[in-house]
Amino acid sequence: MADSTPLLSETNSAEPEPPVLHKHLPSLDSTIERCIGDFGWAQFLQAFLVAFSWFFDAQQTFITVFADAVPTWHCTLLTEQPNSCNSASNICQLPQNAWAWDRAKHTSIISEWNLDCSSSLITGLPASAFFIGCLIGGLALATLADTSLGRKNMLFLSCLMMSLSTFFTSFSTNIWIYSVLRFITGFARATIGTSALVLSTELVGRRWRGRVAVMGFFCFTLGFLSLPAIAYTHRAHSWRTLYFWTSIPTLLYSIMVHFLVCESPRWLFVRGRKEDAIETLKCIAPVNSTTTKAPLTSSFISSLSFEQETSKVDLYSAIDALVKRKWAFRRLSAVMAIGYGIGMVYYGMPLALGSLEFNLYLSVTLNALSELPASLITFFFIDKMNRKISVLVFTSLSGVCSFMSVLKGIHPIWTRLQIGFELVSFFSACLAFGVLLIFTIELFPTCVRNSALSIVRQAVVLGGVFSPMLAASGRANGGVLPYGVFGVVIGVCGCFVVCLPETRGRGICDTMDEEEFKVTIACNAVGDHV
Repeated sequence: MADSTPLLSETNSAEPEPPVLHKHLPSLDSTIERCIGDFGWAQFLQAFLVAFSWFFDAQQTFITVFADAVPTWHCTLLTEQPNSCNSASNICQLPQNAWAWDRAKHTSIISEWNLDCSSSLITGLPASAFFIGCLIGGLALATLADTSLGRKNMLFLSCLMMSLSTFFTSFSTNIWIYSVLRFITGFARATIGTSALVLSTELVGRRWRGRVAVMGFFCFTLGFLSLPAIAYTHRAHSWRTLYFWTSIPTLLYSIMVHFLVCESPRWLFVRGRKEDAIETLKCIAPVNSTTTKAPLTSSFISSLSFEQETSKVDLYSAIDALVKRKWAFRRLSAVMAIGYGIGMVYYGMPLALGSLEFNLYLSVTLNALSELPASLITFFFIDKMNRKISVLVFTSLSGVCSFMSVLKGIHPIWTRLQIGFELVSFFSACLAFGVLLIFTIELFPTCVRNSALSIVRQAVVLGGVFSPMLAASGRANGGVLPYGVFGVVIGVCGCFVVCLPETRGRGICDTMDEEEFKVTIACNAVGDHV
């Protein structure tokens, strides 16, 4: 299915009539493209500025890999006694004067707060609190960008709250305050990726939508890649400096968003704010372009009055609509299951790197770099990728390679290949994650798109909630437990993609009725072939 307009003109008496209000009106998708043209520099700059929020999102997502790392240590007393100190000793069973940290105690929360002998539940608590905050924040704030606040204001407030909570985290005095502040940070950043992804794609035409979405993935990769560089530069300083120097740029960025970013014209139309939408279209339309095919006037836009129906929704009506309509609930359930499996690997593998016999800074850098080719592949080939097959192949490959990492003890060669399997698994999960987010955008109409995408992202985060505990427990068994669980979960969850329709090259809808009409037409077409 390419677009809604051809479908409406090809109906026959045996098929259900489309919604009356749509019958003689152009779709909002095609109308906006007629107004702003195909693609221009104003749209590119707006989309890039919005997508850059992913940079700061990545920093706070993975910052605990370094701030909460277990520092290296050395023996200070060497004797020939059976329980004497050596590199294989358990420091919890050694006298205090028999060993010492290689660096100052303030370089990690583990050494500063004497958590080296604490259980994995305690040491993994801050990272888990962050993901729990993401989960609760996503559920609590999911529909605000679709209803009262809009995409821009949601992005601004999320970045502002994240920057302030990150700043105060640098002043934590114990593990409990630290965990609470990490929870608040997770709650604040829960909707950043969703709002940025939806806003950036709604500022451009259909042909560039997939590629603009990938810009966010690039920025997330750069943010992830900046962490080992900042951590290595400040490796002799307190872990607090990581939080301080990542909070200030985020605060400055949130101010830029407030003053420089435009609201989504789609959202403004759907909310009935047509004059504001026209002003936004004037700002992002090419100044001297022949691709703009329609005048930006109120009389031209007046044909879009049917979109007013969604302006009366309350806060959770979007979720209610997704649950009550069978086709929407079926799609949402499937993408949530896939997202859960991807999130287990995507968030869990970087956190579990400490259990590998490999340099932490280098392994994190390699994981961050693996996101770059994943983003490039998605950027250049997203228009040619079959969504269903891509997700199935990438999740299966990730599962197999993750499980192969467990086999390191069978033969010495597996120990050397373990980091390679881990990188391929993470790389495949990155590809699957990128395609899944774009897939989700195409599966749901404008009136619930932000809410649906936010719910799917929370399913991804839910997979990350259990990852810190698995990563912490993996240090005791050489990483066997987390990587084995990662492989099984993502492999099984990826199979749910067979329940979804293919969306490549299809126009996106703006209302639930319009999407439901497309679903009905597709079902009738299948029935005719049978």
